[in-house]
Amino acid sequence: MNAILNDILQRTRADLAGRRAGRPAAIVEKAAATAPPPRSFSEAVRRGGGIGVIAELKAQSPSAGHLRPDYDVAAGAAAYARAGARALSILTEPHFFGGRPEHLAEARRACDRPLLRKDFVIDSYQVVEARAHGADAVLLIVRLLDDAMLTVLLAETHRWGMEALVEAHTAPEVERALRTGARIIGLNSRDLDTLRMDPGAFARLAVGVPADRTLVAESGIKTPDDVRALKPLGIHAVLVGESLLRQPDLEKAARVLVDAGKS
Repeated sequence: MNAILNDILQRTRADLAGRRAGRPAAIVEKAAATAPPPRSFSEAVRRGGGIGVIAELKAQSPSAGHLRPDYDVAAGAAAYARAGARALSILTEPHFFGGRPEHLAEARRACDRPLLRKDFVIDSYQVVEARAHGADAVLLIVRLLDDAMLTVLLAETHRWGMEALVEAHTAPEVERALRTGARIIGLNSRDLDTLRMDPGAFARLAVGVPADRTLVAESGIKTPDDVRALKPLGIHAVLVGESLLRQPDLEKAARVLVDAGKS
């Protein structure tokens, strides 16, 4: 595990302890139980055929630095929805990505698209917290979890009526995701240890994934040609953030990729 990822996890554990002390699990569960009902993330990204766009909102990242000096979650969510994005990915990690859990509620008020909580989820508290803030799905990264914890977090996600995007970067990680019952598989072309991209990862990792699973391609997708190249692989959606967030007009940039994905 590289130094950045290790630092992120250490900060995540420290933040988690603080949030749990300040807002006990019972209070978070009560908020989750009264939150607006979850919407199906997988149905949304597959609706209409072709390749759907999951548009991401984040202020910064370790690999890209600061992306938008005028970062506005509500405005970004509304722009992506107008462009035709089928779902949104909301970064909620504060120290390295400039997010916070409350951004989920801001996005939910601004648009009607299902929301993915994208964070370094390592504890059931974070799953319940996601639901309390209006998330419809959570990201679970295989690289960070053993099979037992992955199974626990999947079960907790389903207990609250949400879905999980289970992210893998290698063939063994895809196998682990399938073995634990994941229905939405994220194929990440970025190696979390080196942060380098592997453009051939999508083709390699998609092989052998059952047709009834929802496949999402993550990282390195920038152009309409990148989207169109994924169609023969059985990919249902692309998760795109950095290439959109660097553009001055989020709606226009997202619409270009949305149009490329139409069947």
